[in-house]
Amino acid sequence: MSKLNLIFCICICIGMINAQKYNLAPSKLITDEYFGIKIVDEYRNLENLNDPSTMNWMKDQTKYSLSILQNIPNRQYYIDKRLEFDKRKSFSVSNINITENDFYFYLKQKPQENTARVFLRKGFNGIEKEIFNPQNYNPENKKKYQINYIKPNYDGSKIAIALTESGKEISEMIIYDLIQDKLLPYIITNCWPADSGGISWLPDNNSFIYLYYPVIDPNSALFLRNMESVLYRIGDNPKKLNVLLSKKNNPELKIKSEDFPRVKLLSKDSKYLFGYASGSTKFKDTYYMNIKNINKKKQWNFLFSKEDKITDFIIIDNTIIYISEKNGTNAIYSTSLENPNFKNPNIVIPNIRNEVINAVYKIRDGFVFNTSKNGVESKLYLYKNKKSELLILPFLAGDVSVLTQDNYSNDFWISCSGWKNETEWFKYNSLTGKFAAENLAPVIEYPELKDVVVEEITVKSYDGLDIPLSLIYNKNIKKNKSNPLLVDAYGAYAYKNSPYFAKTYMLWALQGGIVAIAHVRGGGEKGEEWYKGGYKTTKPNSWKDLISCAEYMIKENYTSSEKIAIWGASAGGITIGRAMTERPDLFKVAIIDAGIVNSSRMEFTPNGLNSAKEFGSLGIESEFKALLEMDAYQHLKKGEKYPTTLVTSGINDPRVPPWMPTKFAAKLLAYNISENPNLLKIDYEGGHGGDIPVAQIYDNLADAFAFAFWQLGHPDYQPQESLK
Repeated sequence: MSKLNLIFCICICIGMINAQKYNLAPSKLITDEYFGIKIVDEYRNLENLNDPSTMNWMKDQTKYSLSILQNIPNRQYYIDKRLEFDKRKSFSVSNINITENDFYFYLKQKPQENTARVFLRKGFNGIEKEIFNPQNYNPENKKKYQINYIKPNYDGSKIAIALTESGKEISEMIIYDLIQDKLLPYIITNCWPADSGGISWLPDNNSFIYLYYPVIDPNSALFLRNMESVLYRIGDNPKKLNVLLSKKNNPELKIKSEDFPRVKLLSKDSKYLFGYASGSTKFKDTYYMNIKNINKKKQWNFLFSKEDKITDFIIIDNTIIYISEKNGTNAIYSTSLENPNFKNPNIVIPNIRNEVINAVYKIRDGFVFNTSKNGVESKLYLYKNKKSELLILPFLAGDVSVLTQDNYSNDFWISCSGWKNETEWFKYNSLTGKFAAENLAPVIEYPELKDVVVEEITVKSYDGLDIPLSLIYNKNIKKNKSNPLLVDAYGAYAYKNSPYFAKTYMLWALQGGIVAIAHVRGGGEKGEEWYKGGYKTTKPNSWKDLISCAEYMIKENYTSSEKIAIWGASAGGITIGRAMTERPDLFKVAIIDAGIVNSSRMEFTPNGLNSAKEFGSLGIESEFKALLEMDAYQHLKKGEKYPTTLVTSGINDPRVPPWMPTKFAAKLLAYNISENPNLLKIDYEGGHGGDIPVAQIYDNLADAFAFAFWQLGHPDYQPQESLK
């Protein structure tokens, strides 16, 4: 950019910042009352996305925000580096599926491509063949399809492929027949397998079970209501639903309208189907039926309740092997499937000190299970012949996942990842007891990261508990309170923010900043107790933990309050929103992507009744008060000096409606008296953040990355500095 153009852009930006203060959102005050407590809502009118005044204000704010964000000097650095990293690999691979006969199905994407394609190879060393390219699917409708889920049947003769577009996530499924080498003429609509537990192929390799969504308009009050598990046989009319489990079909099970009635077949040889009344909950009421009775009514038998706190299970013969958190003890148990006794089960693997058992995977002669410490250090164990053996991983991994062939082999595959290394795949040879690398994509070195270090520490929270904190920074950095600090936090749904190769974090460190991932309560990093420590009435611990982490970084001279940016998304919006409203003096920047920032109104969204299972219900006094306490929108105060903020959303978001971030931004603009800019940006071709083209993802991340560095004073991102 020339000096003259840069001066022009600066003048325009300054003028627009001043003009923004006079372009406040239209306001129509509404007062609600719950349990004698009145709630004033100045911007309830913005919840109506059919109101032209609302939509116009959102578009005006987005246009204004983009004019600021896209003119930040050095913004292009992030995009260029991400593309540079991508080009070092000739391609990337994801969504790996391996069938019983060693057919490898996966998604493959080249650096210059915005969409991944489906590929197959017969055996790891087999010849690769392209199966499906979404860019060739219905080109006449001009939609930019993304593949968000694939699942082959057991013998690899067919594969189901889910397609979505513009971040909507809701999908349609197509079926590719590899024997006929063509797409079959059947389209399964109203599905979301990437988020609803996927599909389960049946042993005939010609039918599968999926979750059907009767209404797929996220703006409808009936969206995410009355879902049904459906059996589809290839060749049948997909519009004629063969329902296996639903509220209407199974009234005796007392399934609620907001529940997700999922059905799974755990393995090809399983005698039983399993049904779950699930949703936004860690534990589920679970049922089973003999697969022979799949076409009969009322065949579901009760197996266990959510009070049994079972997180994962497998079936070996007629025994259920399961992980439970009951009585505060994380361990692996077993009981008979035909005569289950969950009150007095057999202990298979007792609690492992300082480790959380996360998942169990079946192999031919036993099972494999993985554990984690503080959510950032994974271990893998093999159980055979009634003995447990700790396996030596190929390298110290922050996260490990497992892929097996169930009864067909004692060999299995693992993927290992960490903050500084890409995910790598290895195959375990049960005869040698060793792992061998088996990567479908090249593993690339990043020499510029040689001085970047990862440090896993714990920090005392306000109440004395230890909070795991992951630090990423250049080893040559000096502790002088001037380092730009980016703090990432989530803390909900028992989700573990486990290590992965986070290129955004690496680039932040390369630019001289420090990254801190705060594993706050509400997440699953330290098991059930840690999760329940940031749940409903205990939710304040999530943002108080974040505050404690920021205070620690200041106390240890890593940074200062004028150099701290906090960043969170979705349910992490509660953590970030309440941290900035409780301690506005502690942070310079807050970035909230598609965040829950008006939790007391969440129950009125399509996903609200499910979210109430995690955050609370307005109909219960203690939970109403908890919702009010975690509501960042309701904690904004007039005349307060708030951090600079970037609030984003996607117009097609099926999880957190875009009016919620919009309301928060509107009230913040009206109440904030600081000179810090407060920006609202709506992605009109996106949703909750995923299922969009790579270029769009990088563009959105570049906005946040550059915005944070600009506001934290990094010299490369300051227009004024460029003029000197």
